[in-house]
Amino acid sequence: MSSVITIKDLNKTYKNGSVEVHALKDVNLEIQHGEFIAVMGQSGSGKSTLMNILGCLDRPTSGEYLLEGINIKDQSQDELSLIRNKKIGFVFQAFNLIPRTDVLRNVELPMIYAKQKTSYRRARAIELLEKVGLGDRTHHLPNELSGGQKQRVAIARALANNPPIILADEPTGNLDTQSSDEIMEIFRDLNKEGSSIILVTHEPEIAEYADRVIVFRDGRLIEDRRKEGVSKLFG
Repeated sequence: MSSVITIKDLNKTYKNGSVEVHALKDVNLEIQHGEFIAVMGQSGSGKSTLMNILGCLDRPTSGEYLLEGINIKDQSQDELSLIRNKKIGFVFQAFNLIPRTDVLRNVELPMIYAKQKTSYRRARAIELLEKVGLGDRTHHLPNELSGGQKQRVAIARALANNPPIILADEPTGNLDTQSSDEIMEIFRDLNKEGSSIILVTHEPEIAEYADRVIVFRDGRLIEDRRKEGVSKLFG
C-alpha cells in the first residue's frame, strides 16, 4: 500500500503576543491509501491544528508534509487551493452548507470551482445524493433537513470531485445517536470503496469505526494503534 500522507518532524508554533504556543511538536506520521483513521485528544491537544495542516488550510512552522508526494511547503496559495479542491473532501461538525441554496447546488459547488460542465455537475450531484440516501431531497433547502440529512449533503459535497482523502472534523458532534451511527456507516462504506478517511472525534464509540487511532496530547502524538482498546483511552 502506498502512502497518501507523509509527515516528518512537523512543528507548528503560534505567537500570542510575546508568548509562543507550540501547537504541534515533532510529529511523525505516515498514512496509507485506504486507511480509516480516528484522531483523538483533549481540547488543545493539537488535533485541530493537525487537521488544518492536513487540509492545506495552514502551513507547518517546520518539518515536511507530503500529500501524494507533493511537498506542501513548496506550493503557492493558488496551488494549495487547487489541491484542496481536487484531493481533499471536507466534512465539518457545523455542516457548512449554503443556507439559501438548494441541496443539489450545495453538492455541485466544488465542481463549479473545478470548472466542470453543468451537465456533468448536475448528474454527479444527483448520483452522490442518491448514494447518501437523499435522492428525493435534491431541491430542498438546508433548513428543511434534519441534522443527519444535512451531514449527508455535506458528505456528498465532499465526494464531488472524487478526492482520495476525506477529512472529517467532529462530523457527528451535532447529531443524535441514531444519526451518528448512520453517518459513520456511510464513512465505513466509503472507506471500503477506497477512500482514505481521517476523522477527528472525542467520542470513543465513534473512534471504534476506524481501523487505526492516533492520540495527541500537548501537541505530541502519544499513541498510534489499531482500534482494539480504543474505548480505554477516553472511557
